[in-house]
Amino acid sequence: MKAIILAGGFGTRLRPLTNDIPKPLLPIKGKPIIEHAIKNFKKHGIEDIILSIGFMADKIKNYFGNGGKWGVKISYIVEDEPLGTGGAIKKAAQGLKETFLVINGDNLADFDWQSAIKTHQEKNAKITLQLYPVEDVTKYGIARLVDGKIVEFIEKPTIERAPSNLNNAGGYIMEPSALDILPEGFCMIERDCFEKLAALGEVFAHHHGGQWYPTDTIEKYTHADENFEPTSE
Repeated sequence: MKAIILAGGFGTRLRPLTNDIPKPLLPIKGKPIIEHAIKNFKKHGIEDIILSIGFMADKIKNYFGNGGKWGVKISYIVEDEPLGTGGAIKKAAQGLKETFLVINGDNLADFDWQSAIKTHQEKNAKITLQLYPVEDVTKYGIARLVDGKIVEFIEKPTIERAPSNLNNAGGYIMEPSALDILPEGFCMIERDCFEKLAALGEVFAHHHGGQWYPTDTIEKYTHADENFEPTSE
């Protein structure tokens, strides 16, 4: 099974930290953000990884190479122009015929991938999303579930309107056919795929009870660096 890591962003909200270093290489506990993700994939037996990169792509390639240092195989897809999360996944997954995994490269999480894959297979799902309970529902897109299916996301609801406290944690298990709904070029996986397929009853939830730290702002990045506990070797 292959995994795609989305790591092509500019990291605009992390400037000046990202003036000379691409966001995926910013250190957390002394190691680049996506190195932690690679180690967690390896821990769960996922050893074939595609990095979808764009901004400062050569620096990322030079650091990770072919992945041999971590006991994995790394290949690269370079975005010559921004494609959005949907376009990036569609490009990276081109030619894949089997179930694959995706993560947003600016999140830190110790996802239990084997447990999530089991859920995906048992439900015969087209998409399974890792969901994480958040304290402040007003800051996130919150999932409404019916019998284990995600039927919609409500963006930044009031506490009274929130259907749960479960946020999309940026970890996905997908069937290649799920991408057929995406348009060509720039698109967003959340809006152009997940929301549409959720309305058709084809998106399931897996509850992540471990660590989850977003790093898309300096405040969140600092919090992650102080609190994240890396996957054991």
